Amino acid sequence: MATTTPALVGIIGDYNAHNPTHRFTTEALAHAGIRGVWIPTDSIGSDPAGQLARFDGLWIAPASPYRSLDGALRAIRYARERGVPLVGT
Repeated sequence: MATTTPALVGIIGDYNAHNPTHRFTTEALAHAGIRGVWIPTDSIGSDPAGQLARFDGLWIAPASPYRSLDGALRAIRYARERGVPLVGT
């Protein structure tokens, strides 16, 4: 049987270990067999492709006051313009 690589999802948000929603988001993805990587909003600059091209999809993190709303919006625009699967919660 062929093995498959789990999907890699970029979680756009500013991870806080004390925020239960953030912890549960990471756990839910892992439970579904999906690898999630948190991407801080303030690290998404004017060229988001450099950071986001490696992901199979993007998830706009729940329960975030974002450090950079512009960074979150850049990620959303990147996904929309390139047909990248995007979930917003």
